[in-house]
Amino acid sequence: MLEEGYSKGTANPMRDDKSETIESIKVVNTGKPPRHLPPIRHCMSSAQLSSAADLELDIGMVSTKSPSDGNTMFEPVFRSGSCSEIGPKPYMEDEHICIDNLLEHLGPIEHCSSPGAFYGVFDGHGGVDAALFIRENILQFILEDSHFPICVKNAIKSAFQRADHAFADADSLDSSSGTTALTALIFGRVMLIANAGDCRAVLGKRGKAIELSKDHKPDCSSERLRIEKLGGVVYDGYLSGQLSVARALGDWHMKGPKGSSCPLSAEPELQEMVLSEEDEFLILACDGLWDVMSSQCAVTIARKELILHNDPERCSRELVREALKRNTCDNLTVVIVCFSPDPPPRLEIPKFQLKRCISAEGLDLLQQVLDRNV
Repeated sequence: MLEEGYSKGTANPMRDDKSETIESIKVVNTGKPPRHLPPIRHCMSSAQLSSAADLELDIGMVSTKSPSDGNTMFEPVFRSGSCSEIGPKPYMEDEHICIDNLLEHLGPIEHCSSPGAFYGVFDGHGGVDAALFIRENILQFILEDSHFPICVKNAIKSAFQRADHAFADADSLDSSSGTTALTALIFGRVMLIANAGDCRAVLGKRGKAIELSKDHKPDCSSERLRIEKLGGVVYDGYLSGQLSVARALGDWHMKGPKGSSCPLSAEPELQEMVLSEEDEFLILACDGLWDVMSSQCAVTIARKELILHNDPERCSRELVREALKRNTCDNLTVVIVCFSPDPPPRLEIPKFQLKRCISAEGLDLLQQVLDRNV
């Protein structure tokens, strides 16, 4: 099913004429659902409830040879791979984008001379229109924002809101469809993660999983508090009893007039970090993966695969396969971004020599216990 459902293509989110530079964008189109669907209730696999199935392997968690975070000479080299699979659902509603070289893809960007990259995962619901529209336009909204490039954080926040409003104004699209949005914008060593919804970004740092985004579920304490302050309700873990995410773009049947505050927010939460040599790869994935796999488990599997073949495409495919084995009940989209042309190094685990001894009194007590049990 994976081999038939997986495909690679190219698409231009900027709608320009530079088709020869779009090789780095990978898009999957696996059937388009009808425009009107009832509100989506994402189901949960029983595997999500079993932590024992998470393969929480701690191998490679301690290194005796580890570069310093303060290495200012580090220059990341961006390579990516992606895989999407329809899974057990009748329609494919995920979209994603991978651009390993922004300057090559877009041409010179004003005031930006550093190498740049852009990645995103968009988990649609109630139809594919919202996910497709945001994938095709979100980067353009960021680059054209008045805050860019002086304050990129504000540019990203503004772009999410403007893209949401533009989607509502697109007459040919179903504004009642919705999508989560998770993006990674990188210039040089500075990476900005923006998330609205329950997709997740996880950094692999010398074998350790570092979560760079928070899942916006309605029953999360901070999200529930925000929702209730705005007059919304969370029923059985769902916003207004209908939606399993607390933040999303689209879903205009659940939002008020533009510019008004409503429980369903399109505002992303941002996380900024400076990449170092210890930062090996980034995983961006929809909740179809995280419903059945912990962040640490995903990083452990991904690192093992990259050591074997150093191919982020095969690595993303392996994570999708593993999620299918664990009976995920959602569409699956995984993007792997590597920051070096080399595979992750094999880590050395320090060996501790432990000496054990027992006193004569202890030996005598142990012998008494054994005698009683005979």
